Amino acid sequence: MDVGEVVAIALAGLAAGAINTVVGSGTLITFPVLLAFGYAPVTANVSNTIGLVPGSVSGAVGYRRELAGQGRRIRRLGTASLLGGATGAVLLLVLPASAFKAIVPVFIAIALVLVVVQPRLNEALAHRELGRDGEGGIVTPLAVYAAGVYGGYFGAAQGILLLGILGVTLPQDLQRTNALKNVLAAIVNGVAGIYFAIAAHVEWGPAGIIAGASIVGGQLGAHYGRRLHPAVLRGVIVVVGVTAIVRLLAT
Repeated sequence: MDVGEVVAIALAGLAAGAINTVVGSGTLITFPVLLAFGYAPVTANVSNTIGLVPGSVSGAVGYRRELAGQGRRIRRLGTASLLGGATGAVLLLVLPASAFKAIVPVFIAIALVLVVVQPRLNEALAHRELGRDGEGGIVTPLAVYAAGVYGGYFGAAQGILLLGILGVTLPQDLQRTNALKNVLAAIVNGVAGIYFAIAAHVEWGPAGIIAGASIVGGQLGAHYGRRLHPAVLRGVIVVVGVTAIVRLLAT
């Protein structure tokens, strides 16, 4: 890798770590960058997932105050995330690369729609009734498992999916829900990353650069992320996501 590639991947990892902590669609930054430098789609996805694991953990640690009192939820829903992430990771390597190339543009398009509608989703969650009892019954872990399958397979906007699921099923405010989302996403990325490290071809150079940068990004996201203008952030994500779709369809 030349200096320009290293810098570009590092900046993408920094941005993705911050975005994953605040929103949950950092893959739409790093994945297109790896594609742009010529990495095969599945290899880029595998290396990207491994690289973003430390950033996911960093973001979860940054929200540790909001995690107080959520130990039971983390154990219950974390198990669903672990199983879902493992399922999605296995599917990525079992299904042919052509399936990934065909499916992922659709996933990215769905992710971009979620990014665009996120303000309305957040507004709806913020104004809903929080006083009811219950944890969503069996529906919540099943939905979290499904989000984990998606996250283990590709993962763009996994965090937004989790925010939607947890926001409508758990009786708590959005910041505590976001903290829980960060933990669950870290579990999905972690189990998928471990499996990929053992069973897949990984480009360790880009993965290592993304890992280091995403740790810093995760902390920045936890500390400063709420100050970013959301419209600017969404605009950047949409641009790089559309670029990734075009590149995948053109190759």
